[in-house]
Amino acid sequence: MKTSLLLLLACSAIARAQVPVEHVHDLSLPVSSAWPCVWPLGMMQHITIPRFTFGPGAFHRETIVLDEHTGTQWDAPAHFVPPPDSGLPGAGPMGLVTGEKVPAWQFVGEACVIDVTAHRDDAPGGSSFLIRPEHVKAWEEKYRPLRAGDVVLFRSDYTDTYYLPLNRGGARFVIRPLTKMAPAWPAPAPETMTYLGEKGVMAAGLDGASMGPLPDLAVATHQAGGAFGMIWIECGTNFKALPPTGAFYALLPAKHAGGSGGEARVLAITEPKLASRLIDAARSKRVTDVSVTLDNNLPVTWQGHGPGEEAQRYLAEPLNQFEKPRGPYMAWTHTFDSQVGTHLVTPAFTLPPPGFDAGQFSSEIRDLRARFEKEHGPLGHSTQTIDKLPLNRLIGAARIIDVSKLRGTTVRETWPASPIITVEQVLDHEKAHGRLAAGEIVLFRTGYTDEKFKPLPDAPAQDECFAAPLAGKSEGWPALSPGVIALLAERGVRCTGMDTPTAGGVQREVSLMTYWAAAKHDMLLVEFLTSLGQVPEKGAWFLFAPVKIEGIRSGHGRALILQP
Repeated sequence: MKTSLLLLLACSAIARAQVPVEHVHDLSLPVSSAWPCVWPLGMMQHITIPRFTFGPGAFHRETIVLDEHTGTQWDAPAHFVPPPDSGLPGAGPMGLVTGEKVPAWQFVGEACVIDVTAHRDDAPGGSSFLIRPEHVKAWEEKYRPLRAGDVVLFRSDYTDTYYLPLNRGGARFVIRPLTKMAPAWPAPAPETMTYLGEKGVMAAGLDGASMGPLPDLAVATHQAGGAFGMIWIECGTNFKALPPTGAFYALLPAKHAGGSGGEARVLAITEPKLASRLIDAARSKRVTDVSVTLDNNLPVTWQGHGPGEEAQRYLAEPLNQFEKPRGPYMAWTHTFDSQVGTHLVTPAFTLPPPGFDAGQFSSEIRDLRARFEKEHGPLGHSTQTIDKLPLNRLIGAARIIDVSKLRGTTVRETWPASPIITVEQVLDHEKAHGRLAAGEIVLFRTGYTDEKFKPLPDAPAQDECFAAPLAGKSEGWPALSPGVIALLAERGVRCTGMDTPTAGGVQREVSLMTYWAAAKHDMLLVEFLTSLGQVPEKGAWFLFAPVKIEGIRSGHGRALILQP
C-alpha cells in the first residue's frame, strides 16, 4: 500500500512538471543526405562528418554543413523581402528583419489547422493547388475567426506521403514536381497571405516543400506574407496529430545572425490544460529567448582544453543575396560543430557504442574512466542520437537555481579552474524554495554568458568567454559536480541546463567526470543558455529541441521560456 501511494505521488509530480509523451508531437522531418531534405536547385547539400570520435579521446562530436533551408525550416521576412534601400521589387522595412531579430513570442501560439488534404494532388504536373482566402474563411465559419496569436497550419499530408528516402521514391517530393512529372504541394496564393496578415496572424506553416506555389507564385506569396513581418515553417509534418484548434505550437529554430530563417525543430503540445496555459502566455507575449546568437564574430564554439581539441569553427556565408543570376531571395549556408551555441549533449557524447574496444582509448582516458567507475559505478554504452530522443524530456516546468555567488571564488594561482556547484548548494536551494520535483527542468543561473558572451576581440587579445579562462588568464565558468547530477537524478530530474558554455568547466578531468556522471544517470544537458535572470525561480515552462539531424550525438537549437 505504501509503495503504491509513493508511486502515485511520483506520477502526479511528473504530470505536473513534465508533459506526457503522448501529448508532445514532433512536426519535424529528419535531415540526412539519404532524404530529399534540401531544395535541389542552387542550395548547399547537407553533410555530417565525424570530427572527433572515441579513441584515443573520450567523446564524439561532428562537423555539420547545412543550408538554412534544409529539412523542416522557417522563413524570416528577409528571406524574400529585399532591404528598403535596395530598389528591388517588393523591398520594404521587413527586409531588415533577419532570423535573430524576430521576437520570441512570434515562434509560439495556438495551432489552427486548415485541412486541404482533399486537394493534395489536385493540380497539373508542376503546379500547386492554390489555397485561397475562401478556404480560410470556410475554416473560420466552422470553428472561429482567426486572430493575433494564432499559427495557421495548412495540412495536406504532403510530407507524410512523399517525404521518402531518395532510394525509395524520394524524387517525388520536389524533383518530380519541378520537372512537371507530378503535382506539387498545395500552397497559399499571395492574397491568402494578405488575408492572414490583415487578421493579425504573424506565423503560419505548411507540410509541403515551400510556402511558394509552383510554377510561378513563390516570390509573390513570400513577399505578401513577409510584408507584414509574418514568419512560417516549410516542410512541416504530422499535422494530422493536431486538432483544428487548441494545440500549443512552438517553432524552435537555430539562431543565425543575419539569417533568412533557418533549420528548425517544430513541436506541438495537445494536453488541454497545459496547452491552454502556454497559448495564453504566447498571446500575452510572455516569452523569453534564452539562446545565444550564432555569429562568425561571437565565441560560439568550444576551443578545447588544449591544441588539437578545437571544434569546427562556426562559419556563415551568404549563398545568395538577391543576386540577379540566382534569383530574388536571400539565404546563407553554415558550417559548424554539433555543439555550437545553445545545444544539447546526450549520454552518447561520452558513451561509446556497444562493442567498442576500450583499448582504443588513450592510457590517460582509461585511467580517468577507471577512477570514475571506482567512485561512481560502471559506465555503459549508448547509441542514443538526438533524432530519437522523446521531446517531452526537454520540455517541462523550469526550476532556476541561482549559483551566481560562486563566481569569483577560485584562487588565481589555481587557474585554469572553475568554481564547482555542490550538492550542499542544491540542498540549500530546496530548503528555501521546496524540493525539486520529478520531471522539472533544472536550470543553473550563473550570469556567466550575460557578462562574458561578447564579440571576439582583435588578436592577440583573448575572448573572455572561452579563450581567457581556458588559458588560465581569468576564472573559468562554474561546473556541475558528479554529486549534483546524481542528486538531480535521484529527484527524478532528467534534463538540466546552464548559462555557461559547458557543464563541465575548464579543467579536463573535472569536465570528463561531469559528462560521465550525466551519461551514467541518463541526464540530458542543455548548455550555453543566457538571460536566465529574466526567469522566475519557479512557475515558468522551458522548451528546447535540437534540429532533427539524423545520427548525431549532440545538437544545436533554440531554447524558450514561457511564463504562464
